[in-house]
Order: sequence, then C-alpha cells, then structure tokens
Amino acid sequence: MSYADFAELSKQVVANEGKHTYRYTRQLVKDLKKQGYFLLAVSHSPKTILDQFCPRLGFDKTYGMIYEIGPEDRLTGEVVDRHLILNKAYIVKRAIEKENLTLEGSVGVGDTESDISFLELVEKPICFNPNANLYRHAKLNDWRVVVERKDVVYEI
Repeated sequence: MSYADFAELSKQVVANEGKHTYRYTRQLVKDLKKQGYFLLAVSHSPKTILDQFCPRLGFDKTYGMIYEIGPEDRLTGEVVDRHLILNKAYIVKRAIEKENLTLEGSVGVGDTESDISFLELVEKPICFNPNANLYRHAKLNDWRVVVERKDVVYEI
C-alpha cells in the first residue's frame, strides 16, 4: 500500500470512528487538561493514525509505530526503530527530557503488560480495562484498576 493511501485511510477511520472513546478516559483527559497537564500518548498503534486521533482528544504529543516507506512511497511493513517504541518507559523518559517535564504528580493509564514499565514511573498509575497480566501486576502493586463496561464505570 502506498503511504499516501494509508494516510488517507487513517483520516477516514478517525473521521468515522474517532468519537468512539470510553467515557472514563475521555473525562480524565478533559480533567487533566483543565489542571494544566501535558498529555502524552505512547502507543503501539501507527503514528499516522495517532497524529489524527490524539490531538482531537487534547493530547499534546504522540509517540507510536512509524512504518518504513520503501521504493515508490510504499509501506514495507517494517517498523522503524521498533526497539524504541516497544520500551514505553524509555519513550516517557525521553519525552520528559525533550519537553522539559517532570514526573511530579504524573498520571499514567495503561491496558496491557506492555504498559508496566512506564506505569512504574508515574506517581498515579491507572490500569484501565486491563488484560489479565496487567491486572495481576496492578493488584500486586496496589495500583488503581478501572473498568468501563457499557455505561458503567467501576473500580476493582
């Protein structure tokens, strides 16, 4: 697929599906923005899509998978610097340095075990709709666990 086609499809996906967000996280983002937080999204989703989606929600900076572009502007399927984006703690530390931020009062939200490394850095880790591995880790570390199901938000 050409990168131009991928970028255009990304715009269409966000235009059609971008409003489908969880109530809890949508409100959390609004509340943190009102309090003056710098909001950073670190995801294993393609950065091309994140750059369309995250600013609409209020995020200041996004980090995601960057796919290699080969001959004739076509995606190769390979991720550029995969080892960096897979280490979310490294990305958070890099962003702190680059953006002149601090972890004081920091809040982190994750949903899988790939988020553990950066959740261990923040002062207030939140496991939102966690998978089983993250849930077990959260319970061992007394982290907040929030689940949203249909129109109910609860902590377990």
